[in-house]
Amino acid sequence: VQLQASGGGLVQPGGSLTLSCAATEGTISTYAMAWFRQAPGKEREFVAVMSWTAKRLHLADSVRGRFRISRNNVKNTVYLQMTNVNSEDTAAYYCAARDGYSDSPKVRYDYWGQGTLVTVSS
Repeated sequence: VQLQASGGGLVQPGGSLTLSCAATEGTISTYAMAWFRQAPGKEREFVAVMSWTAKRLHLADSVRGRFRISRNNVKNTVYLQMTNVNSEDTAAYYCAARDGYSDSPKVRYDYWGQGTLVTVSS
């Protein structure tokens, strides 16, 4: 599976942005899909994960209540809807896929997309 993330850009504090991750080769329909982010000078951190059925999901404490993960297996795409963003959300955001759902942020993911940069600034 090859993944391509998009939708990043400049957003004001308190604003909203939706990221997309599309499979350009292969299908995501049987994979758990996740979003991670890496801020400048910091380690990569888990943001959200959703099972292939979309019946199970988990979000990091730092984004719960503000971000929403969703997927459309027909469109072969997973989304990250970001609302009420703040400066701490500034990061490169990466999507990833793995065979099997896990809440753990430390499990290995099999496929990664390139990052899409989100900058929160006024």
